[in-house]
Amino acid sequence: MQTLVLNASPRKAWNTAKLLKSAAEGAKSAGSEVEYIDLYDLNFTGCRSCMLCKRKGAQRCHCYWKDDLSPIIDKIFRADVLLIGTAIYLGRPTSRYFEVLERLHFCALSYDDYSNYFTRRVNVGLFVSMNASKEFYDKLYKDAFEGYARELQMLNGEVCLYPCHDTLQVADYSKYNMAGFDAERKRLSREKNFPRDLENAYQIGQRLVRETCE
Repeated sequence: MQTLVLNASPRKAWNTAKLLKSAAEGAKSAGSEVEYIDLYDLNFTGCRSCMLCKRKGAQRCHCYWKDDLSPIIDKIFRADVLLIGTAIYLGRPTSRYFEVLERLHFCALSYDDYSNYFTRRVNVGLFVSMNASKEFYDKLYKDAFEGYARELQMLNGEVCLYPCHDTLQVADYSKYNMAGFDAERKRLSREKNFPRDLENAYQIGQRLVRETCE
């Protein structure tokens, strides 16, 4: 049983990373081996349209471009569970997230009939952290991120989207030009809600592994 964890946020020890690490602990508790990768440590781009994955006789579900992401694509397709997280930047996932999904989809897409070459099942947990409140997310972001979650259905497993709202962007707001935020309210929200978010992430990681075993 293999769980792959991909942090698509540039921050290695902040909200998204903490959610993913809690989910990873949940996966471990259910008996899975876990590999954790910070995507911003790697050197890669989005799809380069080299078309090698579309050549006759090419290995299916394999990206041939020689960079740090191609082995990660292989690991995703071999995994039993994928836990992937992104912060919301300007209402969207990070650029690293889009680059991964672009490459993942293209090498699994048949240009003969537009079917999916991938036939295994990978359960997915998608964790999204944001400065926005739940009300703001529900009004402006929810539909888009549910669409991003549906894109991961190409891995043929369950896809669980977990949005984490109203996170702290910095530890000390007084050091920054961020007067538009109520620092005390943000701190209280963090203390009240983030421990629950971490526990929910743990439970999701645990559940996705257990469901794979059933």
